[in-house]
Amino acid sequence: MDNKIREQALEQLELIQRGTAEIIPEEELLKKLENSIKNSRPLKIKLGLDPTAPDIHLGHTVVLNKLRQFQDLGHEVRLIIGDFTGRIGDPSGKSETRKQLTEEQIKVNAKTYEEQIFKILDKSQTTIYFNSEWLSSMSFVDVLTLAAKYTVARMMERDDFAKRYREGLPIGVHEFYYPLMQGYDSVVLEADVELGGTDQKFNLLVGRNLQREYGQEPQIALMLPILEGIDGVQKMSKSLGNYIGVNEDPNEIFGKTMSIQDQLIARYFELATRVPMDEIKQLEKDMADGQMNPRDAKMRLAREFITMFYDARQADLAEERFKLVFQKGDLPEDIPEVEISGDEIWLPKLLQDIGLVSSTSEGRRMIKQGAVKVDGEKCDSEETTITIRNGMVLQVGKRKYARLLTEG
Repeated sequence: MDNKIREQALEQLELIQRGTAEIIPEEELLKKLENSIKNSRPLKIKLGLDPTAPDIHLGHTVVLNKLRQFQDLGHEVRLIIGDFTGRIGDPSGKSETRKQLTEEQIKVNAKTYEEQIFKILDKSQTTIYFNSEWLSSMSFVDVLTLAAKYTVARMMERDDFAKRYREGLPIGVHEFYYPLMQGYDSVVLEADVELGGTDQKFNLLVGRNLQREYGQEPQIALMLPILEGIDGVQKMSKSLGNYIGVNEDPNEIFGKTMSIQDQLIARYFELATRVPMDEIKQLEKDMADGQMNPRDAKMRLAREFITMFYDARQADLAEERFKLVFQKGDLPEDIPEVEISGDEIWLPKLLQDIGLVSSTSEGRRMIKQGAVKVDGEKCDSEETTITIRNGMVLQVGKRKYARLLTEG
């Protein structure tokens, strides 16, 4: 192989290795990259996303950023929206059978995914597929033929299945089909590389095995770390409330980023931004040496996120607002105004009516936590009754405000 081609392939591999947890096998990936350069044939990079939730958060962008790196290197991204596999739900890491989503739920979530992924990916280099295109048309004979290519013993090597079996917890037969369907997606798309989180290792390796069974060159399994939430403890999850959503308001993104644990700053930069690694290492060194305040590093991180998901102008505005509200202690200039009628009202009900909380029970909880202020004064009684006044400002937490306008 020409030395120049190998050097180019090694340069690509170095970028691809950034933030990866495991590449199986790495030497085969290097060979694929060399052949790609030699033959001017882009690699087919696959990612499957099951639209089991309505929004994408920062944890999802770890793998999306890796896809964007492949695109920047000239490779083709083949993104599968798992509208069929999502009906079952990936059993990875689950201690019980997942509740199956309806077709309508999947359609709504899939539409949102399509809109949000292009905040990260280059649309011109991305082909979107829905795996119902081929999975829903399979006959029962086709399904049996696919199932015959894998054994129950191999399936039980999977940690979550083995654990549930040992504990006497039910395992639906349909759950065995999930990794087979994900693997069959790789066969249909003739994937060269499949990306996924570390919890997807079993599924990705099933794809390699099925490609061999169907006479194809097996794909590379490239796994990425699972991103911790802003609490620094558990996996980022909307249900846990420790997430940063890519479609959230820029001010919310900025504020949430400023609340992440200091020890996660460099990790967030590496996994969720496109900042060069030499800059990240220097930033990490400066924080360790006391040359940079972690607060300033987080402000840069927040700007990176907002610029990626929106634009630099929105990042400027969010930074200005954050400094105004949280560093100077002033009220923001853009407080939403809400028209309201009446004279007196129970505070938790008022908070619900103007949209600062979703329910009176949440309002009571926020008051109990000391997170509610009326005209800058903290309210500590859940039974507080408010006399409504024009121009009154209510605040919940650090980032939610409303100014009351009395009707008439």
